[in-house]
Amino acid sequence: MRLVIARCSVDYVGRLTAHLPSAVRLLLVKADGSVSVHADDRAYKPLMWMSPPCTLSEADDVWTVSAKGEQLVISVEEVLSDVSHVLGRDPGLQKDGVEAHLQQLLAERCDVLGEGWTLVRREYPTDIGPVDLLCRDEGGAHVAVEVKRHAEIDGVEQLTRYLQRLSTVLGDVRGVLAAQSFKPQAKVLAADRGITCVQLDYDALRGLESSTPTLF
Repeated sequence: MRLVIARCSVDYVGRLTAHLPSAVRLLLVKADGSVSVHADDRAYKPLMWMSPPCTLSEADDVWTVSAKGEQLVISVEEVLSDVSHVLGRDPGLQKDGVEAHLQQLLAERCDVLGEGWTLVRREYPTDIGPVDLLCRDEGGAHVAVEVKRHAEIDGVEQLTRYLQRLSTVLGDVRGVLAAQSFKPQAKVLAADRGITCVQLDYDALRGLESSTPTLF
């Protein structure tokens, strides 16, 4: 990644024309070939940019960025800083509270779903994919649990298919859709299919004080 702080003016020529008058700005050239022009505001949003694939040429203090008939022409008047860094491959964003983590926490805390519940297995296999959790309730009956961060109609349909498959092997199996939030349509369809919806509190599952506001 190359970071250049320079006094410059910028002209865009393409589907329309636009001009940035002379000012000190950050010019950002990424390894993917993209070039963007930033001011000291607007958060992460650039003033102008060119997405890859594009080419950058520099001649006589003029940067010309070209892509598919469009051009970004940056006229550099003064360079205040010009540094380059090799960042390497980024591992990507790791979200707290993703479905896999919720599933793990719920497997350790089956009592959240019902008193006396026990875990049979995580990722219980079927011929159409694994069920997130297979549990037994306080009476010993099987319960299939599908875990979502945000439950929608697709989650209800998915669990319905699992229940149909499991019933051929295990007999009667109840279904529970566990999620941090639910679309109203998902709750309606779940009730129609005889599936119970359980809303999860992520902080409570982790043993922390609940972040959900209460009246008392």
